Amino acid sequence: MAAAHNWEFAALGTAWTITTPTPLPADTVDAVHAEIDRIDVAWSRFRDDSTVAAMARRAGRYPIAASDQPLVDWYRRLYDLTGGAVSPLVGQTLADAGYDADYSLRPSAQVPVAPEWDAVIADHTGALELHRPALLDVGAAGKGFAVDRVAEIVAAVTDDFVVDASGDMRISPRADGLRVALEHPLDATKAIGVVTVAQGAVCASASNRRAWADWHHIVDPRTASPAREVLATWVIAPTAMEADGLATALFFTPAAFLRGDFDHHAQGFHHVTIRRNGSVEHTAIPGLELFL
Repeated sequence: MAAAHNWEFAALGTAWTITTPTPLPADTVDAVHAEIDRIDVAWSRFRDDSTVAAMARRAGRYPIAASDQPLVDWYRRLYDLTGGAVSPLVGQTLADAGYDADYSLRPSAQVPVAPEWDAVIADHTGALELHRPALLDVGAAGKGFAVDRVAEIVAAVTDDFVVDASGDMRISPRADGLRVALEHPLDATKAIGVVTVAQGAVCASASNRRAWADWHHIVDPRTASPAREVLATWVIAPTAMEADGLATALFFTPAAFLRGDFDHHAQGFHHVTIRRNGSVEHTAIPGLELFL
């Protein structure tokens, strides 16, 4: 991409940049906004008029858009892979910890663990059928899902693009690859390394983002406590939804275990994990340079 146009905007609580050789057509811009708004109305736990807010008020059957079924299926798979450590039912736990709709950042005296999937969700194919009200949170993979949906819209008008939602990126195929910096988890002005991504997605997750009191947003729903051992993760995978979810899963589950069940893609996935004790684990990522 010799010359490039950057379209920057805010959505879903984060900053977006869509990079293309030339500005996108007006109807494509409108389609991107419409799809992001649709996702927000369906899945946000920070707005009263969302489907998620309705689920928190009453049990029942809530239809899932066909485009969103992969997100729900991926959550069920992540839930099983991590033994419940990645769960959409962590919403109330996060809210009671202070990461609520008002961003109060004031933890309750007692923060409850999340309920088990089967105790709340009777079915998730075509619709979410809830036995009882529950506050869902799809933050572990939802932003990546949104990036993929936007990338599909952009790809209809250009085969040269980068969709970047504050570190969750979807990259069109390119011969030379794109050099991506890995932000230092303790100093956002520095990088701990760079990777080269030829196509697909790279997503990051770090405990320094959305941190307050003794909490941060990566919480184990089984114990109602934030993850402590891992500081940051990066994952390269075919889609941003997959990379985003795996980046969260690596806070709780060894990469070797996750990779053993990631069999639908020939190359599996690549990752970098930095632990609190300073150790770094990574796969043989093409073009990886670490500065640690």
